Amino acid sequence: QVQLVESGGGLVQAGGSLRLSCAASGNIFSINAMGWSRQAPGKQRELVAVINNGGSTNYADSVKGRFTISRDNTKNTVYQEMNSLKPEDTAVYYCYARIRARAGTLEDYWGKGTLVTVSS
Repeated sequence: QVQLVESGGGLVQAGGSLRLSCAASGNIFSINAMGWSRQAPGKQRELVAVINNGGSTNYADSVKGRFTISRDNTKNTVYQEMNSLKPEDTAVYYCYARIRARAGTLEDYWGKGTLVTVSS
């Protein structure tokens, strides 16, 4: 019904930057919110950032001031600019979208993830 396609992961040195992108397509009437979670090796998944249709954002304390989430509603795309990256940011990053389908149902979707590796 809905596909989330992530891109932008890769290898970067500590202090560097990356920008993640996630485009949603398919059975979409509207998108209530989009965001990112991550799962580091040996750790549980955690929410990183969320942005709603009005532009309000929420960030995990660990990334505040370093990560910026943004959204292009015309493209159903969410971005995450990650600056001053630290080795502890190494994780698989998953795109999230809460979507209202054309039939009116509210549905949650997750992308398959993109790996971010930050070296010391």
